Amino acid sequence: MTDSLTHTSPFLMAALYHFVSVPRFADLQAPLQTLCEENGVKGTLLLAHEGINGTIAGPDAGIHAVLAFLRAQPEFSGLEHKESRASKMPFLRMKVKLKKEIVTMGVEDIDPNKVVGTYVAAKDWNTLISDPDTIVIDTRNDYETAIGTFRGALDPNTKSFREFPEWVRQNPGLHNKPKVAMYCTGGIRCEKATAFMKAEGFDEVYHLKGGILKYLEEVPQEESLWDGACFVFDERVSVEHGLKEGEHRLCHACRNPITAEETTSPLYEEGVSCSHCYHTRTEEDRLRYRQRQHQIALAKKRGQRHIGS
Repeated sequence: MTDSLTHTSPFLMAALYHFVSVPRFADLQAPLQTLCEENGVKGTLLLAHEGINGTIAGPDAGIHAVLAFLRAQPEFSGLEHKESRASKMPFLRMKVKLKKEIVTMGVEDIDPNKVVGTYVAAKDWNTLISDPDTIVIDTRNDYETAIGTFRGALDPNTKSFREFPEWVRQNPGLHNKPKVAMYCTGGIRCEKATAFMKAEGFDEVYHLKGGILKYLEEVPQEESLWDGACFVFDERVSVEHGLKEGEHRLCHACRNPITAEETTSPLYEEGVSCSHCYHTRTEEDRLRYRQRQHQIALAKKRGQRHIGS
């Protein structure tokens, strides 16, 4: 067990997803919301006809209660999850949302329950991506890939996952090697991405089971082919090997991860701007952000947490 899963940090986090047909998904929203609130669990869970996706955090007993409830549903009996720990509650509230897709690609008739790539365990990933017959593709977005990636991986430089299908179609060179290996943060985007690739005529399509998070948890750093940190969608901002909390912060103006060095830039102002967004925002924008940051500071002095922080 890694250091990140010890009880030195009080909040247990569970990242989960499961592709499965759930015609009654809307019926699960209210009981799941109530159960989470009663157990001090916060985060976001997405429910759709195609399954469930989300990340939650809370006391150990609360997280275990939510997972037990989900696995008691016939559709989610095979649900897997990944655990890590956080030094403070990384979410403001609990949201259980009903969606059209649990991860939005926007391509009709892509169903990972029917066709999907071949899973590759974290322990076998290095061998696959080191094979000269393999093209490695990072399916995440540009702000995520900017802080960490596997060596030699192609970066589509997408702003959203919706752009990924068009990137594939505009790059016929992806067919130049027999194997395609794909990865993402926790595995869910790769489920859809590999299903899409198979529909586009790629035969040997593989994806990292459990995503980067599972790789960072299981593969020793001295054997790793991962460089940098992994962006996560909560207030930890990034994690590193052993799923230890990274050193990145979040620019609350543009939501980009920033390093300690970037906070020394003359373009950086906490809650207002950073080098990533300064030239894309107006002075009116920055005035609004300063007012919001002032309210955050006042709430902190009162020992409260501002909703926009």
